[in-house]
Amino acid sequence: MLKIEHLTKCYGEKKAVDDLSLHIQKGEICAFIGHNGAGKTTAIKSVCGILRFDAGEIYIDGISVKENPLAAKQLIAYIPDNPDLYDFMTGIGYLNFVADIFGVDAAARNERIHRFADMLELTKDLAQPISAYSHGMKQKLAIISALVHEPRLLVMDEPFVGLDPKAAHLLKELMREMCREGTAIFFSTHVLEVAEKLCDKVAIIKGGKLIRAGKMEEVKGDTSLEAVFLELEGEQ
Repeated sequence: MLKIEHLTKCYGEKKAVDDLSLHIQKGEICAFIGHNGAGKTTAIKSVCGILRFDAGEIYIDGISVKENPLAAKQLIAYIPDNPDLYDFMTGIGYLNFVADIFGVDAAARNERIHRFADMLELTKDLAQPISAYSHGMKQKLAIISALVHEPRLLVMDEPFVGLDPKAAHLLKELMREMCREGTAIFFSTHVLEVAEKLCDKVAIIKGGKLIRAGKMEEVKGDTSLEAVFLELEGEQ
């Protein structure tokens, strides 16, 4: 579903992402691990077509992000670490706006919006302006907006930041459900215990370079993901 081939992105002379290759299949959850400044967000924004990259290719279900960005973006949902929403809109207005962009029909959008808003306990706030939302409420709204068109690839940057424990638990359940239905999920996180329990795969990046990637059980072996991460950080 997601194929990153030799991705390189530079800012001036600095390589924020350096020859990164990573494949994620349908129905897999892959955690993207690294310290602040390692290149995670740059890689994620490149996957979503937000940033142009200097070399390499990215394919979403065989569609090139570089050559056919609109078709690729139709298959993606992206949740940033700090959702930048339209504060002048109401919650329901924003969700309908996103559904319009993706061409979701009225019956399907209404069912999905109500189902996810009820699940995340946001239904009573949908008529309120987004400017009145807390960070956690904005995060929940961003999650609902990402799911309204049933993406084939869900990309998230630190999705659990700002969520209360119940909402974080519900998001993990949603992620598992989506994967059972064939959606691929690629997300960055500093919460290594969550990644270890939730993910099929893990990719560890440092200084823009991928230093370890593979199935979770193979990468962590008989130890923990935290121990492996700290060991690799010390070796590099």
